[in-house]
Amino acid sequence: MPRSDLAPLPADLHVYAIPLRTRFRRITVREGVLWRGAAGWAEFSPFGDYDAAESAAWLRAAREAADVGWPAPVRDVVPVNVTVPAVDAATAHRIVTASGGCRTAKVKVAEPGQSERDEVERLEAVRDAIGPGGAIRIDANGAWDVETAIARLRVLDRAAGGLEYVEQPVADVPGLAAVRRATHVPVAADESIRRAEDPFAVVRAEAADIVVLKVQPLGGVRACLDLAAEIGLPVVVSSALETSIGLAAGLALAAALPDLPYACGLATAQLLTADVVADPLLPRDGAIRVTRPAAEPDLLATSAASAPVRARWLERLAEVEGVAEVERAERG
Repeated sequence: MPRSDLAPLPADLHVYAIPLRTRFRRITVREGVLWRGAAGWAEFSPFGDYDAAESAAWLRAAREAADVGWPAPVRDVVPVNVTVPAVDAATAHRIVTASGGCRTAKVKVAEPGQSERDEVERLEAVRDAIGPGGAIRIDANGAWDVETAIARLRVLDRAAGGLEYVEQPVADVPGLAAVRRATHVPVAADESIRRAEDPFAVVRAEAADIVVLKVQPLGGVRACLDLAAEIGLPVVVSSALETSIGLAAGLALAAALPDLPYACGLATAQLLTADVVADPLLPRDGAIRVTRPAAEPDLLATSAASAPVRARWLERLAEVEGVAEVERAERG
């Protein structure tokens, strides 16, 4: 993004803290920074395990949203999946039935402290809720080793009545390639794309059938479109558990892709107990209409973080802005 496109960060930065309905990614409260630029509202919300250098991509995405805007859409609705955290079977069933008509479910597995039986019961409950015609995908967040992944996929594929794909079953690219060779279940790469120094290693190793792209970790909508074109594999657009402000960027990416063969993981506002927009980006009949909501002042106020949390985020943002400034200078 050219330096001339960037405006100074505004003084009225809004730091939010919104509890989750269920523990997810080992957190119970989602936090981040929101602001409005010339092109619209933006969100900066890297998870705690992203350092300043990695978080610079999240800031580039927010800068694009606030200062530049997004490409024109080629579709006006985006099909989405319901996300099922590592919950008990009854809760999983309830989440799917209350999902707003989603015909695809993404189910978290490989949760520390849970057993194979827990996962089987969760998937059986999801299949019962979504019906025989629905699609079920699972996400292990790279937690298995190759041997465990291969063995577990046999069991979970049966429990689900057939899996659409498995997302990031193991952590590294050689492991992904080994799992892909050993199973008929398609493999999707997530962390091996968004946290990789070389995202094209997945393609060279023939390690994935699908790639999962997330706008914030990859530096913006345009950066994701360029990456998708170069990788040349089918794309699933997924969220980073943002408010509807951040989700709008993922929606913009999904709307601008030439092809969208899979439901996208953008229905995660369902996981938050509140939002900062009057009409959150939630699915209706299994899809979300492409729109760009604005934050509401009263909802910003009710979701405002405590003073210590606000100070921590503003300090973090300043640190990441410093890293990003160095990057821009190096690019000329």
